[in-house]
Amino acid sequence: MEINKNRNFSEKALKDFRLIDQAVIAKDQMAYAELMKRYKKPVYHMVLKMVRNVDDAEDLTIEAFSKAFKSLHRFKKDYTFSTWLFRIATNNAIDFIRKKKLRTISIHSSYKDDNGDAVEIDVEDKGNLTPQDRAIKDQRIELMRMFVDKLPAKYQRLVKLRYFQELSYEEIATELEAPLGTIKAQLHRSRELMRELITGKETQF
Repeated sequence: MEINKNRNFSEKALKDFRLIDQAVIAKDQMAYAELMKRYKKPVYHMVLKMVRNVDDAEDLTIEAFSKAFKSLHRFKKDYTFSTWLFRIATNNAIDFIRKKKLRTISIHSSYKDDNGDAVEIDVEDKGNLTPQDRAIKDQRIELMRMFVDKLPAKYQRLVKLRYFQELSYEEIATELEAPLGTIKAQLHRSRELMRELITGKETQF
């Protein structure tokens, strides 16, 4: 497996490539173990954010590594191993959510891999969702509305403008006649309050 010379890979990524060669070519079981050791914790935490159940997250993490290792001989060094692995884990978790029809919520979350590339951790709306995907998305939005309604009024309006009407920060600042910096700070605070509500933590508004 040749490394893409056009990419400036980090030392961590290059170490992953060496481990992959040892695992695939030399059949080195310790190389597989080392790859899992390097990424099990971040994969687990990413999956946990999606399914919000520690037992399910643990199972899905093991499944993701199992799928990745079975396909490791097809891995191409055009991207980092972490990018490839996280996408496998993401797709695996999404399949689980679809099957279980779990109620999930997302506030445009993403994970950045070793090279700073964003790896989306939610179902993308490209305008051509299947009926099942649309039902999941609608359910997610409905659940999000439920939590938004528990926020103080000023945060409710900000969240609705940003995530339901999909206005930019600049458009929100114009709409509310407020400084851009204030809008960004209040939206950041509103996301924190939302996470606290979702995780069941008590908070003082």
